Amino acid sequence: MRFVLVLLGTMCMVGCSYEVNQPMDAERKAASIDVQSMTQSCALSDTDFSGEAYDQIVENRFLNAAVNPLSTFSIDVDTASYSNVRRFLKQGQLPPAGAVRIEEMLNYFPYEYPPPSGDEPFSASIEMAGCPWNSAHRLARIALKGREINSAHRPVSNLVFLLDVSGSMAEPNKLPLVKSAIKMLVDNFGENDRVAIVVYAGASGLVLPSTTGDQRDVIHDALERLNAGGGTNGGAGVELAYKVAVENYIAGGVNRVILCTDGDFNIGTTNQSELVQLIESKAQSGVYLSVLGFGMGNYQDSTLEKLADHGNGNYGYIDTLNEARKVFVEQMTGTLITIAKDVKIQVDFNPARVAGYRLIGYENRMLQAEDFQDDAKDAGEIGAGHTVTALYEIVPVGSETPLPQVDPSQYQETTSPAAVANEFEVLTLRLRYKDPDGSDSRELRFTLQHSDKSFAEASPDFQFATAIAAFGMLLRDSEHRGTATLDAVLEIARANLTWDPHGYRAEFVELVERARSLKAGNQLSKL
Repeated sequence: MRFVLVLLGTMCMVGCSYEVNQPMDAERKAASIDVQSMTQSCALSDTDFSGEAYDQIVENRFLNAAVNPLSTFSIDVDTASYSNVRRFLKQGQLPPAGAVRIEEMLNYFPYEYPPPSGDEPFSASIEMAGCPWNSAHRLARIALKGREINSAHRPVSNLVFLLDVSGSMAEPNKLPLVKSAIKMLVDNFGENDRVAIVVYAGASGLVLPSTTGDQRDVIHDALERLNAGGGTNGGAGVELAYKVAVENYIAGGVNRVILCTDGDFNIGTTNQSELVQLIESKAQSGVYLSVLGFGMGNYQDSTLEKLADHGNGNYGYIDTLNEARKVFVEQMTGTLITIAKDVKIQVDFNPARVAGYRLIGYENRMLQAEDFQDDAKDAGEIGAGHTVTALYEIVPVGSETPLPQVDPSQYQETTSPAAVANEFEVLTLRLRYKDPDGSDSRELRFTLQHSDKSFAEASPDFQFATAIAAFGMLLRDSEHRGTATLDAVLEIARANLTWDPHGYRAEFVELVERARSLKAGNQLSKL
């Protein structure tokens, strides 16, 4: 496995020499800190969040199944939104609505979904039950589970860590946390893995050339001698990182750039659309991208999410050492190894059973119906062992519908459902994906039969995912939240803690309790 770590900063300009064996001076040793304790004790009230950037999210609305029977979107295994929301709540503040992406909250958690049994890289299953926030509606859950790969048998990797060492990264929950996170990953490497480090700030430079993973002291020493300072020329860093990755490309292996930054690009290519175009062009090289966000105050969530989406990659937010351990140790194979790319979902709703439907989340992953069969259209990637969850709120035929009224066309009559729309099928799920190195997609199909199952009869995973979705809608003050309350979310979540191997579900309960206290405090302040 080869890893290339790219760190950009004023300390290392292009063409400069960098002695990785130079001992750390006493001043830097004295300045070392306990990253975990400092990141956990930093008070939100002391931080100005006006410099953070989040995109506005326009929630998916209910659609008429007779007029719009096809719902098409790209899968998403990003998790940044959940850990970022956690950061806000743990430090005493409700998150801005734009920070709450429900699909990323759903996909933060592992679920006991059935693994693939055949040659396909992932399995798919569908479950339908009652909707807890609207008794007249139903919920359908689509669940994907990626094939597990034992870390001892992972393919050889060529990774390039592209590290932001600009002045904005000087805070303890930024560059120091980046260093600690990378050390966790490197400590699991062996002699067949390779690491390179590139840094960027006002200029970019190669700090550590491709180095075998068993040379941990050399890698650690290179990390320790990094300091933050200067502006942020991210574009130059991207160019150098991909150059190093391509030069060390391993056919059939893992080739990936891992960008660690707060996203505050202010030198060189700073326009968001230009940065996205740059990443899109580099993605054609076959090198995948992971984007990991750090810090607060000037955090540029909007930019980082787009870079990951357009770079054949995933997006996470690291707020503590525990989160770093989750991404780099517990879920290492999922973070690094892509098992399927350009994964698209298309749901065909039966208008004989479904009057209307609404996809919960995935607003920035929506595709046109014709994009489903277009292999040139980019979509999301699934990593080894990843789970993907999507929820649809369904309005059954005969129920009062929240659908907007539209005048019918005077040139076209409304058609009746086809004969195949029998009384049992609710929907057909279509999936398309490509192999990691492939260019042609394959298609899978599944059907969902009607079920009168109540919410109480649904599986624990179904119920817990529903609690997460309701929590997201409440944080966003969604118009579609119905009768959902934080008390109801707590009741559902607490009842489904039996399978919680890493304690993530128990932590979710704590976050809901924090949100309830914060909302209660806000209401009192308005009296």
